[in-house]
Amino acid sequence: MKLVKNMGTIDRVIRLVLALVFLLLYFGGLVSGVLGTILLILAVVFILTSAVSFCPLYTLFKLSTRK
Repeated sequence: MKLVKNMGTIDRVIRLVLALVFLLLYFGGLVSGVLGTILLILAVVFILTSAVSFCPLYTLFKLSTRK
């Protein structure tokens, strides 16, 4: 199955910046517990979706940020 890219450059950069912030909050010890775990999982998801330029949620809502 081939994934159709549905994320634009700006969307990918925003996700990577958010992932970096989440990782800094978690590994900096500012956030811990359940919220820390959720932020860590979101950071990984944001990095992966940015790497492949594909967001599964966008397909559910038939969205695309790609030109």
